[in-house]
Amino acid sequence: MNLAHLFEAGMLVCFGFSWPINVVKAYRAQTAKSTSLAFICLIITGYVAGITAKIINGQFNYVLAVYFLNLAIVFANVVVFFRNKALDRKRDELHLNDVDFKKFVPQKENFSFSNAEDYDYIPERMREVQEKKYNVVLLGGNYDSSIPLKQLEDEFSLDFELINKSASGLSVKNAVEFYLKEVEKLKSDGIIIRLGAEDMDLFKSNPSEFDSLYLKLLSTIKMFNSRSRIALVSMNNSNKEASVDSMNNHIKAIASSEQAVYVDLAYATLWNPKATKASVDFARNMGLNVKKPIFDVAKIIYSFAVSNIAEEKQSETYAG
Repeated sequence: MNLAHLFEAGMLVCFGFSWPINVVKAYRAQTAKSTSLAFICLIITGYVAGITAKIINGQFNYVLAVYFLNLAIVFANVVVFFRNKALDRKRDELHLNDVDFKKFVPQKENFSFSNAEDYDYIPERMREVQEKKYNVVLLGGNYDSSIPLKQLEDEFSLDFELINKSASGLSVKNAVEFYLKEVEKLKSDGIIIRLGAEDMDLFKSNPSEFDSLYLKLLSTIKMFNSRSRIALVSMNNSNKEASVDSMNNHIKAIASSEQAVYVDLAYATLWNPKATKASVDFARNMGLNVKKPIFDVAKIIYSFAVSNIAEEKQSETYAG
Protein backbone atom coordinates (compact mmCIF):
# COMPACT_ATOMS: atom_id res chain seq x y z
CA MET A 1 0.00 0.00 0.00
CA ASN A 2 1.30 3.43 -0.95
CA LEU A 3 1.56 5.40 2.31
CA ALA A 4 1.58 8.70 0.42
CA HIS A 5 -1.78 7.86 -1.11
CA LEU A 6 -3.10 6.71 2.26
CA PHE A 7 -2.11 9.95 3.99
CA GLU A 8 -3.52 11.99 1.11
CA ALA A 9 -6.80 10.15 1.43
CA GLY A 10 -6.74 10.78 5.19
CA MET A 11 -6.21 14.47 4.58
CA LEU A 12 -9.17 14.56 2.20
CA VAL A 13 -11.41 12.70 4.65
CA CYS A 14 -10.52 15.18 7.43
CA PHE A 15 -11.16 18.17 5.16
CA GLY A 16 -14.37 16.70 3.82
CA PHE A 17 -15.83 15.54 7.15
CA SER A 18 -17.14 19.00 8.04
CA TRP A 19 -19.13 19.42 4.84
CA PRO A 20 -21.97 16.93 5.61
CA ILE A 21 -22.39 18.66 8.98
CA ASN A 22 -22.48 22.01 7.19
CA VAL A 23 -25.16 20.74 4.80
CA VAL A 24 -27.40 19.65 7.70
CA LYS A 25 -26.94 22.93 9.57
CA ALA A 26 -27.64 25.01 6.47
CA TYR A 27 -30.75 22.96 5.64
CA ARG A 28 -32.15 23.42 9.14
CA ALA A 29 -31.31 27.12 9.21
CA GLN A 30 -33.53 27.77 6.14
CA THR A 31 -31.61 30.91 5.29
CA ALA A 32 -28.65 31.64 3.05
CA LYS A 33 -27.69 34.87 4.79
CA SER A 34 -24.77 33.37 6.71
CA THR A 35 -23.46 31.30 3.80
CA SER A 36 -20.84 32.42 1.29
CA LEU A 37 -21.42 30.99 -2.17
CA ALA A 38 -18.05 32.37 -3.28
CA PHE A 39 -16.27 30.37 -0.57
CA ILE A 40 -18.08 27.17 -1.56
CA CYS A 41 -17.20 27.76 -5.23
CA LEU A 42 -13.56 28.26 -4.23
CA ILE A 43 -13.55 24.87 -2.47
CA ILE A 44 -15.16 23.25 -5.51
CA THR A 45 -12.49 24.79 -7.75
CA GLY A 46 -9.80 23.33 -5.50
CA TYR A 47 -11.27 19.84 -5.67
CA VAL A 48 -11.67 20.08 -9.46
CA ALA A 49 -8.02 21.10 -9.73
CA GLY A 50 -6.98 18.13 -7.59
CA ILE A 51 -9.09 15.72 -9.64
CA THR A 52 -7.65 17.13 -12.87
CA ALA A 53 -4.09 16.64 -11.57
CA LYS A 54 -4.84 13.02 -10.66
CA ILE A 55 -6.29 12.32 -14.11
CA ILE A 56 -3.34 13.96 -15.90
CA ASN A 57 -0.91 11.83 -13.87
CA GLY A 58 -2.95 8.70 -14.49
CA GLN A 59 -3.51 8.12 -10.76
CA PHE A 60 -6.85 6.30 -10.91
CA ASN A 61 -7.11 4.95 -7.38
CA TYR A 62 -9.14 5.20 -4.17
CA VAL A 63 -7.73 8.68 -3.50
CA LEU A 64 -9.41 9.92 -6.67
CA ALA A 65 -12.66 8.38 -5.43
CA VAL A 66 -12.35 10.37 -2.18
CA TYR A 67 -11.86 13.56 -4.24
CA PHE A 68 -15.11 12.85 -6.11
CA LEU A 69 -16.94 12.05 -2.85
CA ASN A 70 -15.88 15.34 -1.28
CA LEU A 71 -16.80 17.22 -4.43
CA ALA A 72 -20.30 15.70 -4.37
CA ILE A 73 -20.80 16.70 -0.74
CA VAL A 74 -19.67 20.26 -1.41
CA PHE A 75 -22.08 20.44 -4.36
CA ALA A 76 -24.85 19.44 -1.93
CA ASN A 77 -24.05 22.67 -0.06
CA VAL A 78 -24.61 24.60 -3.28
CA VAL A 79 -28.04 22.98 -3.72
CA VAL A 80 -29.01 23.82 -0.13
CA PHE A 81 -27.71 27.39 -0.61
CA PHE A 82 -30.06 28.03 -3.54
CA ARG A 83 -32.93 26.34 -1.71
CA ASN A 84 -32.36 28.65 1.28
CA LYS A 85 -31.99 31.62 -1.06
CA ALA A 86 -35.46 30.87 -2.44
CA LEU A 87 -36.87 30.74 1.11
CA ASP A 88 -35.24 34.10 1.91
CA ARG A 89 -36.75 35.59 -1.24
CA LYS A 90 -40.19 34.27 -0.32
CA ARG A 91 -39.96 35.84 3.13
CA ASP A 92 -38.84 39.11 1.58
CA GLU A 93 -41.85 39.10 -0.73
CA LEU A 94 -44.11 38.75 2.30
CA HIS A 95 -42.25 41.65 3.99
CA LEU A 96 -41.44 39.40 6.92
CA ASN A 97 -37.92 40.63 7.55
CA ASP A 98 -38.30 44.35 8.03
CA VAL A 99 -41.83 44.97 9.36
CA ASP A 100 -42.84 44.96 13.02
CA PHE A 101 -46.26 43.35 12.71
CA LYS A 102 -46.95 43.57 16.44
CA LYS A 103 -46.77 47.36 16.47
CA PHE A 104 -50.03 49.28 16.68
CA VAL A 105 -50.71 52.67 15.17
CA PRO A 106 -53.21 55.38 16.18
CA GLN A 107 -56.82 54.45 15.59
CA LYS A 108 -59.15 55.98 13.08
CA GLU A 109 -62.80 55.75 14.08
CA ASN A 110 -64.23 56.20 10.56
CA PHE A 111 -62.91 52.82 9.49
CA SER A 112 -63.50 51.33 6.08
CA PHE A 113 -61.77 48.34 4.59
CA SER A 114 -61.67 49.55 1.04
CA ASN A 115 -57.92 49.62 0.64
CA ALA A 116 -54.67 48.51 2.22
CA GLU A 117 -53.98 51.87 3.89
CA ASP A 118 -57.01 51.46 6.16
CA TYR A 119 -55.52 48.38 7.85
CA ASP A 120 -53.42 50.63 10.05
CA TYR A 121 -56.48 52.38 11.45
CA ILE A 122 -58.70 49.52 12.68
CA PRO A 123 -60.39 50.80 15.85
CA GLU A 124 -58.76 49.54 19.05
CA ARG A 125 -62.04 48.08 20.29
CA MET A 126 -61.87 45.58 17.42
CA ARG A 127 -58.52 44.34 18.76
CA GLU A 128 -59.46 43.77 22.37
CA VAL A 129 -59.10 40.13 23.30
CA GLN A 130 -59.84 38.58 26.68
CA GLU A 131 -57.24 36.22 28.03
CA LYS A 132 -58.20 32.58 27.68
CA LYS A 133 -56.06 29.53 27.32
CA TYR A 134 -57.10 28.83 23.73
CA ASN A 135 -58.82 30.74 20.96
CA VAL A 136 -60.32 30.23 17.52
CA VAL A 137 -60.38 33.08 15.02
CA LEU A 138 -62.98 33.63 12.30
CA LEU A 139 -61.49 35.36 9.26
CA GLY A 140 -64.05 36.40 6.68
CA GLY A 141 -65.83 39.29 5.03
CA ASN A 142 -68.79 41.55 5.68
CA TYR A 143 -71.31 38.74 6.21
CA ASP A 144 -69.05 36.87 8.60
CA SER A 145 -68.31 40.01 10.64
CA SER A 146 -71.97 40.10 11.74
CA ILE A 147 -71.88 36.61 13.32
CA PRO A 148 -72.07 37.11 17.13
CA LEU A 149 -69.27 34.80 18.22
CA LYS A 150 -69.36 35.95 21.86
CA GLN A 151 -73.01 34.99 22.04
CA LEU A 152 -72.25 31.54 20.62
CA GLU A 153 -69.26 31.16 22.92
CA ASP A 154 -71.49 31.79 25.95
CA GLU A 155 -74.42 29.76 24.65
CA PHE A 156 -72.27 26.68 24.12
CA SER A 157 -70.24 27.25 27.30
CA LEU A 158 -66.95 27.07 25.44
CA ASP A 159 -63.85 27.60 27.54
CA PHE A 160 -61.84 28.56 24.47
CA GLU A 161 -62.47 31.97 22.98
CA LEU A 162 -64.11 32.70 19.65
CA ILE A 163 -62.66 35.86 18.10
CA ASN A 164 -64.21 37.50 15.06
CA LYS A 165 -61.55 39.15 12.90
CA SER A 166 -63.72 39.41 9.81
CA ALA A 167 -63.99 42.77 8.07
CA SER A 168 -65.84 44.29 5.18
CA GLY A 169 -63.73 44.24 2.04
CA LEU A 170 -61.43 41.42 3.17
CA SER A 171 -60.31 39.36 0.19
CA VAL A 172 -57.52 37.02 -0.86
CA LYS A 173 -55.72 40.09 -2.24
CA ASN A 174 -55.28 41.74 1.14
CA ALA A 175 -55.70 38.79 3.51
CA VAL A 176 -51.98 38.20 4.11
CA GLU A 177 -51.35 41.77 5.25
CA PHE A 178 -54.46 41.76 7.41
CA TYR A 179 -53.52 38.40 8.97
CA LEU A 180 -50.03 39.64 9.85
CA LYS A 181 -51.31 42.84 11.42
CA GLU A 182 -54.43 41.62 13.20
CA VAL A 183 -54.46 37.84 13.62
CA GLU A 184 -50.89 36.53 13.87
CA LYS A 185 -50.35 38.01 17.34
CA LEU A 186 -53.25 35.95 18.73
CA LYS A 187 -51.37 32.65 18.18
CA SER A 188 -54.70 30.97 17.53
CA ASP A 189 -55.26 27.27 18.00
CA GLY A 190 -57.75 27.31 15.13
CA ILE A 191 -58.50 29.64 12.22
CA ILE A 192 -61.76 29.42 10.28
CA ILE A 193 -61.44 31.18 6.93
CA ARG A 194 -64.23 32.17 4.58
CA LEU A 195 -62.90 34.28 1.72
CA GLY A 196 -64.09 34.70 -1.83
CA ALA A 197 -67.12 36.99 -1.67
CA GLU A 198 -64.91 39.97 -2.64
CA ASP A 199 -62.96 37.95 -5.19
CA MET A 200 -65.57 36.84 -7.70
CA ASP A 201 -64.30 39.16 -10.45
CA LEU A 202 -60.74 37.95 -9.89
CA PHE A 203 -61.81 34.31 -9.89
CA LYS A 204 -63.79 34.67 -13.10
CA SER A 205 -60.90 36.37 -14.91
CA ASN A 206 -57.94 34.53 -13.38
CA PRO A 207 -58.75 31.51 -11.16
CA SER A 208 -55.09 30.51 -10.93
CA GLU A 209 -54.24 33.87 -9.33
CA PHE A 210 -57.09 33.38 -6.88
CA ASP A 211 -55.63 29.98 -5.95
CA SER A 212 -52.13 31.43 -5.65
CA LEU A 213 -53.22 34.24 -3.32
CA TYR A 214 -55.27 31.85 -1.18
CA LEU A 215 -52.30 29.46 -0.90
CA LYS A 216 -50.05 32.40 -0.01
CA LEU A 217 -52.31 33.17 2.94
CA LEU A 218 -52.21 29.57 4.16
CA SER A 219 -48.42 29.35 3.81
CA THR A 220 -48.09 32.58 5.81
CA ILE A 221 -50.28 31.21 8.59
CA LYS A 222 -48.24 28.00 8.72
CA MET A 223 -44.99 29.95 8.73
CA PHE A 224 -46.01 31.92 11.82
CA ASN A 225 -48.22 29.40 13.60
CA SER A 226 -47.60 25.85 12.39
CA ARG A 227 -49.70 24.29 15.15
CA SER A 228 -52.90 26.12 14.25
CA ARG A 229 -55.73 24.05 12.78
CA ILE A 230 -57.22 25.64 9.65
CA ALA A 231 -60.74 25.27 8.26
CA LEU A 232 -61.80 26.70 4.89
CA VAL A 233 -65.49 27.51 4.48
CA SER A 234 -67.26 27.54 1.12
CA MET A 235 -69.33 30.37 -0.30
CA ASN A 236 -73.09 30.04 0.06
CA ASN A 237 -74.63 29.14 -3.28
CA SER A 238 -78.36 28.87 -2.76
CA ASN A 239 -78.92 30.36 -6.25
CA LYS A 240 -76.85 27.57 -7.84
CA GLU A 241 -74.52 29.96 -9.67
CA ALA A 242 -71.94 28.11 -11.76
CA SER A 243 -69.14 30.57 -10.91
CA VAL A 244 -69.72 30.24 -7.17
CA ASP A 245 -69.86 26.47 -7.49
CA SER A 246 -66.56 26.54 -9.37
CA MET A 247 -64.95 28.76 -6.72
CA ASN A 248 -66.08 26.34 -4.01
CA ASN A 249 -64.46 23.47 -5.89
CA HIS A 250 -61.20 25.42 -5.96
CA ILE A 251 -61.44 26.17 -2.22
CA LYS A 252 -62.10 22.49 -1.53
CA ALA A 253 -59.06 21.49 -3.60
CA ILE A 254 -56.91 24.03 -1.75
CA ALA A 255 -58.10 22.65 1.59
CA SER A 256 -57.23 19.13 0.49
CA SER A 257 -53.77 20.08 -0.75
CA GLU A 258 -52.94 22.01 2.44
CA GLN A 259 -54.37 19.44 4.90
CA ALA A 260 -57.01 21.92 6.01
CA VAL A 261 -60.60 21.11 6.94
CA TYR A 262 -63.22 21.93 4.29
CA VAL A 263 -66.63 23.15 5.48
CA ASP A 264 -69.35 23.02 2.83
CA LEU A 265 -72.19 25.45 3.52
CA ALA A 266 -74.43 23.45 1.18
CA TYR A 267 -75.17 21.25 4.20
CA ALA A 268 -75.57 24.06 6.73
CA THR A 269 -79.34 23.72 6.95
CA LEU A 270 -78.93 20.07 7.95
CA TRP A 271 -76.54 20.77 10.81
CA ASN A 272 -77.82 20.65 14.37
CA PRO A 273 -75.64 22.98 16.45
CA LYS A 274 -77.07 21.73 19.75
CA ALA A 275 -76.11 18.17 18.86
CA THR A 276 -72.74 19.38 17.65
CA LYS A 277 -72.04 20.78 21.12
CA ALA A 278 -71.54 17.28 22.49
CA SER A 279 -68.71 16.61 20.05
CA VAL A 280 -67.15 19.99 20.75
CA ASP A 281 -66.99 19.36 24.50
CA PHE A 282 -64.04 17.01 24.23
CA ALA A 283 -62.02 19.76 22.54
CA ARG A 284 -61.92 21.74 25.77
CA ASN A 285 -58.44 22.32 27.14
CA MET A 286 -56.96 20.71 24.02
CA GLY A 287 -56.51 23.82 21.93
CA LEU A 288 -58.48 22.26 19.07
CA ASN A 289 -55.38 20.44 17.88
CA VAL A 290 -57.41 17.61 16.39
CA LYS A 291 -59.37 17.66 13.17
CA LYS A 292 -62.94 17.12 14.28
CA PRO A 293 -63.44 19.99 16.79
CA ILE A 294 -62.44 22.77 14.38
CA PHE A 295 -65.02 21.42 11.93
CA ASP A 296 -67.65 21.28 14.67
CA VAL A 297 -66.91 24.84 15.75
CA ALA A 298 -67.38 25.95 12.15
CA LYS A 299 -70.69 24.07 12.07
CA ILE A 300 -71.89 25.91 15.17
CA ILE A 301 -70.91 29.28 13.72
CA TYR A 302 -72.43 28.79 10.28
CA SER A 303 -75.52 26.90 11.46
CA PHE A 304 -76.36 30.07 13.33
CA ALA A 305 -75.36 32.32 10.44
CA VAL A 306 -77.39 30.54 7.77
CA SER A 307 -80.43 30.41 10.06
CA ASN A 308 -80.29 33.94 11.44
CA ILE A 309 -78.47 36.28 9.04
CA ALA A 310 -80.29 37.55 5.97
CA GLU A 311 -79.34 35.78 2.76
CA GLU A 312 -79.19 39.03 0.81
CA LYS A 313 -76.38 40.26 3.07
CA GLN A 314 -74.44 37.09 2.41
CA SER A 315 -74.75 37.27 -1.35
CA GLU A 316 -74.62 41.01 -1.90
CA THR A 317 -70.92 41.02 -2.77
CA TYR A 318 -71.29 38.35 -5.48
CA ALA A 319 -72.83 40.90 -7.80
CA GLY A 320 -69.44 41.98 -9.13
